[in-house]
Amino acid sequence: MSIKNKGPNRIVFITGLSGAGLSSALDALEDLGYEVFDNFPVQLVEQLIEQDEPQNKPIAIGFDTRTRGFDIEEIIRLSEGKNATLVTLICDEATLQNRFALTRRRHPLAKDRPVSAGIKKETTLLHPLRDAADIVVDTTELSIHDLRRIIQGHFETRGAGAMNLTLMSFGFKHGLPREADMIFDARFLRNPYWDDTLKDQTGQDEPVQKYIEEDEDFSDFIENIKSLLDPLLPRYQKEGKSYLTIAIGCTGGHHRSVYIADLLAKWLEESSYTATTHHRDLER
Repeated sequence: MSIKNKGPNRIVFITGLSGAGLSSALDALEDLGYEVFDNFPVQLVEQLIEQDEPQNKPIAIGFDTRTRGFDIEEIIRLSEGKNATLVTLICDEATLQNRFALTRRRHPLAKDRPVSAGIKKETTLLHPLRDAADIVVDTTELSIHDLRRIIQGHFETRGAGAMNLTLMSFGFKHGLPREADMIFDARFLRNPYWDDTLKDQTGQDEPVQKYIEEDEDFSDFIENIKSLLDPLLPRYQKEGKSYLTIAIGCTGGHHRSVYIADLLAKWLEESSYTATTHHRDLER
């Protein structure tokens, strides 16, 4: 879904599964200049927003199942009535169990039962919030830095109205990036990995770049991606989308995808978009 409220006077409601990164997301919003309220009583939200409106400050309110008066229907009603952006953080069960094991924390809904029972119960409980959310962020494979980057892309208050683009390279053998909005597959291009002189280099090295460019289908591939993005990006921006991740994949995420992601990011910058690159698997 697109973000409903644009401009510096944003209201963000953020919720999600315990262990999915709610505190880190709120910290990122605070660093962006938002006034953050964590576990704020749901019944007092309306009063808080009305008091804060004259100050013209962006605010972020975090809710989880520990929040006093936690009421899913009321949170959804408030997000719609106050034109707030509703964000829900999700994560797969195995990853959540591992995070709770590492931190030795008890799941708030597990009580005297296993952590897995609490996770299952909370996943079912919060499903309506996931369905109603304007933005759903799956943090299963995200580091804290990745999550902060995504939050910043969606909610940076400076230069509001511009769409933030991330060009991501990745290797298919390490799994699809869950945060990607669009994915392009570059595995059909000749692979520098099989050249012993290039194997240990990356797509940021000139010999690798020249090798990739020599593929007879390389130029058409790049031009076709540009032709696809050229009309789409203005439409996304008009729709109110503030953040878009375009992922380029190859086998290992070291050569072809890295070069193409950098190439497209440069083209987007020249086309007056705000673009950053993120090479997910380059250090693997």
